[in-house]
Amino acid sequence: MTNRFSGRRVAVVGAAGGIGAEIARSLEAQGAEVYALDLREPDQAGAGRFIPMDITSEESVRDAVATIYAAGEAPVDLVNSAGIVENDVAAEDMPMETYDRVMGVNLRGTFLTCREFGRELLARGGGAIVNVASMSGNAVVNEPQKQSVYNTSKSGVSALTRSLAVEWGGRGVRVNAVSPGYVDTPLNALKKHMHAHWTEGTVVGRFATVQEVAGAVEYLLSDEAAYCCGTELLIDGGFSLR
Repeated sequence: MTNRFSGRRVAVVGAAGGIGAEIARSLEAQGAEVYALDLREPDQAGAGRFIPMDITSEESVRDAVATIYAAGEAPVDLVNSAGIVENDVAAEDMPMETYDRVMGVNLRGTFLTCREFGRELLARGGGAIVNVASMSGNAVVNEPQKQSVYNTSKSGVSALTRSLAVEWGGRGVRVNAVSPGYVDTPLNALKKHMHAHWTEGTVVGRFATVQEVAGAVEYLLSDEAAYCCGTELLIDGGFSLR
């Protein structure tokens, strides 16, 4: 498996930490040429070549794509793992600047990167895009946290994934999504007072590891998933079955 992605070029958005950093590290360990796109440099070594990018800026995304293709003309697959969450503000108290910030990263940013990388893949005969959505986008409404905007943004990522799969699938670009449940990340570590409630609601009784999410992303990115088009792979430990 160490050469599973040998010869592949992959851009990982949101590679500075958490799920994205593990995806970038794992892909590089399996032979891929990885480009780590984020506002800050990845926390761990071996997570690809860092290229600074603001996912909410059309100009910044275009510049990042141009930088990558200046280094070579081979197609570049895409993993969208950037995301932020606001889960402490009730909907009736939500400031629009907070709404715009979450939607800007999670949905606008995902669209921008899909569009810019997708254009290049379409022009070069095809490739693969994997978006990291969430169980919160379709399968559940989380509680006790208040995250209406996050849920809405991730539902949009799921809808965007299906729409692009239909538009681009027949032209050689596979677009799929992974929707994790609760994952052991630094972001979730800040919510320790909710952990017992979350794990009690999960059939397998624990959080997912970042390695487990990375493995799901890698499957959809790989040639083994050549018949997956618009697939949303839910990996929530059975949380949505409760």
